[in-house]
Amino acid sequence: MKIYDRRSGEYLNVEQYGSGKLQFLYNNAFGRMLLWLAVSPLVSGIYGRINSLPSSAKKIPAFVNEYGIDTEEFELREYRSFNDFFTRRIRPGRRPIEDDPKAFISPADSKVLVYPIDVDTKLLIKGREYTLDEITGDGSYTHEFAGGNAFVFRLCMDDYHRYCFPDSGRVISTKKIKGRLHTVSPISKEHKIYKENTRIVSVLETDNIGKVIYIEVGALLVGKIVDHGATEFERGQEKGYFEPGGSTIVVITKGNVDVDKDILEQSNNGIETAVRYGERIGTIR
Repeated sequence: MKIYDRRSGEYLNVEQYGSGKLQFLYNNAFGRMLLWLAVSPLVSGIYGRINSLPSSAKKIPAFVNEYGIDTEEFELREYRSFNDFFTRRIRPGRRPIEDDPKAFISPADSKVLVYPIDVDTKLLIKGREYTLDEITGDGSYTHEFAGGNAFVFRLCMDDYHRYCFPDSGRVISTKKIKGRLHTVSPISKEHKIYKENTRIVSVLETDNIGKVIYIEVGALLVGKIVDHGATEFERGQEKGYFEPGGSTIVVITKGNVDVDKDILEQSNNGIETAVRYGERIGTIR
């Protein structure tokens, strides 16, 4: 899988975590018979409980070595379980928040693609057509976002799995939509994951961007989405975290955000750009 690294200006070829198992589940006839069970919240819940056991801590060294995780970025302490390590906090100062109030920031360490929303509030994500009504589960306000953008931030297993608010403001509404837990990797392209997967949908009123839709999307083997439940918030404030598994955040804005040229160019070519928590990825008009 090709990813653009905007820091070096180079393209990286990244191995998909568990690609062999995912190929079996999604592209093998027998595997597809097991898929309904694999994507159930029950299986992800069991996986989460196993990773919370003290015995799971023995997986940490191999995980660090396999993904080349820089342990200097994170708290130096003894981790009680793999889940405790996976949800680790970063050291102060390692993810500075862009201080320009007109900067649109990334909510997480992730790989981002940007998709335009047409006048009928439809958008194409990885070749699948969605409406904002499908994604949010509510058609009462989505017309306001016609002509805007959907920013899709995909968090991989080795990413920092805590995420933040993109601006200061308050929460207008939050709801959880129960569903399946398909992988968010490209291999699941035959499934409308942003309609089918479990997700938390929040509508935010922010100081500089205006109204924003913020969606945490669960994925295959994500133990839990932990939202801290803040009703008022500051820019860059931690909103929550994902327990073990890959996952996705979708941020939907109106037409008042100009996406950084490099990210827009890569998105137009279907290539994700690696970004970090608090990093500038656009400009608010």
